[in-house]
Amino acid sequence: MLKYIPATDRHHAAPVSWLSSYFLFSFADYYDPNNMHFGPLRVFNDDSIAPNSGFPQHPHSEMEIVTIVLDGEVTHEDTMGNKTTIPKGEVQRMTAGTGLAHSEFNRSDKPLHIYQLWFLPNQKGLAPSYEQKDLDLLDSKNELMPIVSGQKVLEDVVYMNSNSTIYWANLKEDKEIEFKTFPIRNTFIYVKEGTIYVNGTELGPNDQARMTDEHVVQIRAQKDAQFILIDLPAAEANY
Repeated sequence: MLKYIPATDRHHAAPVSWLSSYFLFSFADYYDPNNMHFGPLRVFNDDSIAPNSGFPQHPHSEMEIVTIVLDGEVTHEDTMGNKTTIPKGEVQRMTAGTGLAHSEFNRSDKPLHIYQLWFLPNQKGLAPSYEQKDLDLLDSKNELMPIVSGQKVLEDVVYMNSNSTIYWANLKEDKEIEFKTFPIRNTFIYVKEGTIYVNGTELGPNDQARMTDEHVVQIRAQKDAQFILIDLPAAEANY
């Protein structure tokens, strides 16, 4: 079963002048008891941050936090002692575990565009940890490129403590991708740009598809497209 969610159904938040954020799930001032999570995917925020601004230090715990930089660069500092810059095309993962605090700033004179995703971890009480990797994800061509995963058999990915895998795809017009899955798994798709057909359903920029009880996900680009696909466990016991 495929649930199509148009871009217009996202919750838009602009709590301060420098931030424009679209929430795909309940977050902060947006609460919908029917849209709390999709499997272990708890938060997906599509954030634009103005130059020379950002989030001051704030705490997290018991969450796997993934940041994907689409434009600009993030300056990150945390209570683990990490002080890093995450440029366009790189991916960061923080295991908040028993607790940490961090700040995220756009110190440049250019706008910053990121996706930030939070996953419920597969176990609680983990020690906080950090990983950052340049994956050249924005240069991939006509394939589902794994970028973050809890599957240790995958190489050259950022590891997270979740039985989930995040894929990125740049799909040229008329090209097709087939993703094989299982009824015990869920599949989530969010389109950055272009137009794709997912099992016959059209998705445009910022549209979502949430799929359950599928065996195969067939994706064809009507126009050159960039999108994210997330493979997720359906049952909480498998998170």
